[in-house]
Amino acid sequence: MHISNPQANSGKAEAVPAEDTDRTYRNTGPGQESAGQAAGRSGVPVIEVKELCHRYPHLAANALDSISLKVYRGERIAVLGANGAGKSTLFKHLNGILRPLSGEVLVRGEKITKKNVRTCRETVGIVFQDPDDQVLAPSVEEDVAFGPINMGLPREEVEARVKEALEMVGLSGFEERAPHHLSGGQKKLVAIAGILAMRPEVIVLDEPTAGLDPLSSARILDLIMKMNRELGITMLLSTHDVDVVPYFAEKVFVLHHGKLEAEGSPEEIFSNPDLLRKAHLRLPRVAEVFEMLQQEGINAGIQITAESAKNEIMRLMGSGM
Repeated sequence: MHISNPQANSGKAEAVPAEDTDRTYRNTGPGQESAGQAAGRSGVPVIEVKELCHRYPHLAANALDSISLKVYRGERIAVLGANGAGKSTLFKHLNGILRPLSGEVLVRGEKITKKNVRTCRETVGIVFQDPDDQVLAPSVEEDVAFGPINMGLPREEVEARVKEALEMVGLSGFEERAPHHLSGGQKKLVAIAGILAMRPEVIVLDEPTAGLDPLSSARILDLIMKMNRELGITMLLSTHDVDVVPYFAEKVFVLHHGKLEAEGSPEEIFSNPDLLRKAHLRLPRVAEVFEMLQQEGINAGIQITAESAKNEIMRLMGSGM
């Protein structure tokens, strides 16, 4: 593998130097969670947003209005909202791309400032909605290597991280490919690999399945789950696709017109149709079926995944409805 420094060609912002270049992920295995993950959920949030407000110069109203939330290590969180709800604006505050009008964002308990923003970006990596905004180097390996190179890592470590990241996203053998020859789904995987190679504690993905066909979307979601399960990475994704949320998230934040309308488990959020309507959202398709059954007088509980729907149907069949 030959890796040159892509900085001159990529046009990307400078990556973040590592505080601890020996940090490695803990492989907890499927369905398991490390002691660090479990402890992190009850300790200091890895990300905390306090009364965050943001306004774009050309708008009269705030794009974000007094947002407060906490993210704990190892969580899988969906930020759910219709287009224009403020999801992308919120995410750009989580590693200092945007500065608040008021309020603050804390990473590992420290407020993001000009002095520590580089360190915060090592902890929180962002994958943008459009991979063409992020995948800019002449080859896949150069793009994935960009972050580790600018962290000041030795060549051997850079090569090891590139190899590891490409294996994780299923793109081994693509090292010499030109990114502009890849499909949209493959470009998203390259963008994820570039962040993964920097070994952040948190990966934030802005509409990761937008514009993808169903198989590519499923592949991205499987990868996100794998990174959380096997590597212990805290995962946040934004989406307006209510059908994605039940299969990914253990916690959901609902945004609407820049306000945090609700937070809770997927079951709690999708048990409140009035909340969803207010936020210009709908029930997942699976749940709509059970809502129609209820309207027919059948004593069916609302279900939000195919697995839980099967179990409820089996229960109804056993009870004779």
